[in-house]
Amino acid sequence: MEDPASCANGCGFFGTAANQNYCSKCYKDFLKKKEENSAKEKENVMAKDMAELSLSSDQNTEKKIIADDSSTKMKTERCGKCNKKAGIVGFKCRCGTVFCSLHRLPETHDCNFDYKAMAREILIKENPLVKADKLVEREM
Repeated sequence: MEDPASCANGCGFFGTAANQNYCSKCYKDFLKKKEENSAKEKENVMAKDMAELSLSSDQNTEKKIIADDSSTKMKTERCGKCNKKAGIVGFKCRCGTVFCSLHRLPETHDCNFDYKAMAREILIKENPLVKADKLVEREM
């Protein structure tokens, strides 16, 4: 008979081939670390995609600076629908315009940003197409 192999982690217990030569406790820890790493990778990918989308919309909404004689002043942000001063509480929409609290929702300011297309792109990137191999005559 074969002598049982010790744990690959070096904890002193015996490991099995089914657990990649880890003992049961070390194997559970190994699986947890593996799941955490894959979750972090997914979060990084999603954050990168969202950052790319927000960067493209933020480039259109940068604040404009007007130069006066002796100093520079920032242009006040105004609502794109009612032209009311938005100030600090102005809401930036993904269509690239600033709105007041009354017109912040896409339905109230006739937003032209295509949310469905954005969601489709994210789903296509996260869920690649999976095709099964065609079965050639099964041999028995």
